[in-house]
Amino acid sequence: MKSFYSLVAVLAALFLSESSVAGAGLKLKERQRDRAVKRLNEAIQNTNLQDTTRTKIESGKRLNRLERREVKTVERNVYLSKRAQGQDEVSNTDESAALRAYKLRSKKRKGFIRKREASLADVLFPGVAPEQYMAGERVFIYADLVDSRKTPIPYEYYDLPSCAMPEESEFGQKRRERRNLGSRLQGHYLKIAPFTNIRVKTNVGCTPLCTVSLNSKKMRWMRRLVERQYRVQLTLDQLPVLMRSKEYNYAVRGYPLGFQAPPSFKALKSGEFYMFNHLKFVITYHEDPSSFNGVRITGFDVHPMSVEHELPDDGSAVNEQSKLTTCGGGTVENDPENYLALRMKQATALPITYSYEVEWAESNLPWADRWDVYLVSAPDDDLHYFSIVNSLMIVLFLTGAISTIMVRTLRKDIAVYNEMDSLDDSAEETGWKLVHGDVFRPPTTAPMLLSVLTGTGCQIGLAFGITMLAAMANFLNPVKKGHTLTAIIVLYVLCGSVAGYISSRLYKFTDGKAWKLNVIVTAMGLPGSLVCIFTILNVFLSIAGAATAVSFLTIICLFLLWVCVSAPLVFIGAYFGLKAEKIECPVKTNQIARVVPPLPCYAEPKFTFIMGGLLPFGSVCIELAFIMSALWLHQIYYVMGFLLAVLMILTATCAQVSIVLTYLQLCAENHRWWWWSFMNCGSAGIYLFTYSIWFLGSRLEMVGFLPVVVYLSYMGMISICFGMYCGAIGFLSSFWFVRTIYGAVKVD
Repeated sequence: MKSFYSLVAVLAALFLSESSVAGAGLKLKERQRDRAVKRLNEAIQNTNLQDTTRTKIESGKRLNRLERREVKTVERNVYLSKRAQGQDEVSNTDESAALRAYKLRSKKRKGFIRKREASLADVLFPGVAPEQYMAGERVFIYADLVDSRKTPIPYEYYDLPSCAMPEESEFGQKRRERRNLGSRLQGHYLKIAPFTNIRVKTNVGCTPLCTVSLNSKKMRWMRRLVERQYRVQLTLDQLPVLMRSKEYNYAVRGYPLGFQAPPSFKALKSGEFYMFNHLKFVITYHEDPSSFNGVRITGFDVHPMSVEHELPDDGSAVNEQSKLTTCGGGTVENDPENYLALRMKQATALPITYSYEVEWAESNLPWADRWDVYLVSAPDDDLHYFSIVNSLMIVLFLTGAISTIMVRTLRKDIAVYNEMDSLDDSAEETGWKLVHGDVFRPPTTAPMLLSVLTGTGCQIGLAFGITMLAAMANFLNPVKKGHTLTAIIVLYVLCGSVAGYISSRLYKFTDGKAWKLNVIVTAMGLPGSLVCIFTILNVFLSIAGAATAVSFLTIICLFLLWVCVSAPLVFIGAYFGLKAEKIECPVKTNQIARVVPPLPCYAEPKFTFIMGGLLPFGSVCIELAFIMSALWLHQIYYVMGFLLAVLMILTATCAQVSIVLTYLQLCAENHRWWWWSFMNCGSAGIYLFTYSIWFLGSRLEMVGFLPVVVYLSYMGMISICFGMYCGAIGFLSSFWFVRTIYGAVKVD
């Protein structure tokens, strides 16, 4: 009984101690929060520069390091003070523009070594001049895709139940952005929107457009689109339409087709679908007669509304000249009792009347800063720098390991082996020198496939690297739709000779005889596989009516690029590769292969396969998150300099990882390094595909079977290309390493 009471006492003491620790933890968090609030209040109050610093700035003198730090501190404090006072960052006021300029200060810089101040217009669209419009001049709105973050299946604007597309003049067609190969594959096709009565600096009241009837089939489709949060993308003067909220401090491109009433909103029926059929456009412009004539468009906003318009009593067709009781040329008010619900009221169809209104608002925002609001919610560039630093740490770690192997271990091994050869020829060989007679034995398993994968991987990497260089040199604009994809496809085709040369030289080194088949497989292997997958997906996308379903003409163009350009270049590269001298081996190969002894755990192929792709993937995983967000979450990605740096780091990481793992395998007397040197780094493609599955489950909210299949198919193709490039770099690095170390020892 006494032991029982002692046990209870111990438990009570533990409970009291845990509760006291928990209470102390809560008090610690409260003290930390109070200190943070105190520091914020102190920062908000310190928003004035010293007199000497202010005098230097006004006189244009150069500031020293402490004064520059003071200016940065005051700027940060002013920003925090304005945000604490409730000032938003998305409206068109001067205060909001100043906050955006401060937040985007790191993005408004150009230059490789010495950064200089620039506007986002110069960064995103270098060389593009502003366009002036005269008062009363007619401007056109263009409709792009209707897309959603919940599905990668977009639709065209006129696939929806909307008004008929107006006729476009020949001049308007010339001014519209031309479609390239990449934009065709991505489904981008600008078409003139039905809002045709828009003139510069002329406000337009509520104007009806047309009435469309929705049958039960279209009704179910529209409800599904609203449920999946599809948004309509419009452009004016190359500006995407924007929805802003000053209260919630957010700005998002496009406007939703409708909404589903939440349970918390008592004025509407919970779960009911409502459609936005009235659009209120607010076009902001900048006017400066002393600098230019006319006006420059600096903003394109939309406020969608749901209005159940009353039809004409005489039953006439609705057009822009019609006068409705709910749309008589004034401003439409947002009345929940008059929302347009997507439900069948009649046995035949539901009539939907579309309307719009336009308001022109003058703003002091210059044309060069009109893109600031589109990137105000984008991740800061410091995250990209952290990504580069993270990758560089991996490279430095591997460089240290390589230096240890090359400078210390290998030099010592080579010196010992050469000394043993000079002193006693009968001395027993150990370590990696023991397999010198088998290390250059060609792989018995699919040497042709290894040659093809290596050549194709080099072709992919070279095309991607040249694309990044072209983007940095402003030869292409990554922000414009389809430019980057077009450049990658064209450069991949033009780099076919690289694949043919490398593949044929490697296949010749392995003493392969079927060189014709090797060249054909190099020219048709990867392109043929990707085209087959793309064609099958295109059939299902065509059945679903998606905008990304390409036409037969586009498929013919891709086929001609493949057959008439890529394949001949592969043949030319293979010709020079076969004509070149065979790569010499520094040692002779034995006639009978040596038996591989039991390997230690660190040299097991399964272990090296798992660990080999982890470091290359880890060097790019942070930047990969931004790329995935740009691909599937419709974010803007334009920092091609960071991407080129990550590509170089990835290349160095693959090379170093492959050299280390190959050295460990050779020290374990495993001479079958050929395929494993490729697969060790090529396993990074598996990690990429695994990451894409995690991204699908955690970041994306895809609905439906076909969207998931499309996503996994595209990510599977990207992962294959990524793995082939990493594997090619790994194999070529190991090949150079093996020839180097065995060429430095004396072997009879």
